[in-house]
Amino acid sequence: MATVDFDESLLKKQLKIDAKAVGIPIGAADIFITKTIEDTKKTLKSKKIITQNDLERAVLRELKKYNADLAYVFNNRDKII
Repeated sequence: MATVDFDESLLKKQLKIDAKAVGIPIGAADIFITKTIEDTKKTLKSKKIITQNDLERAVLRELKKYNADLAYVFNNRDKII
């Protein structure tokens, strides 16, 4: 089980790239990406150790609330050929 450091700026950058690829306007994407990261931090705050799977699940759960297409791309980031 590998632990990860939660790098907010890297996650935000990745989500913006994915949002652009999906065709989401940058202004709208910024709003729900920021909200997603805030909610993810709240969710993971109580955990002493965060695994990559914990982080991905938390981000995916929050993204689904705001944009299903972006959540799908995030979930399948390394799986799409």
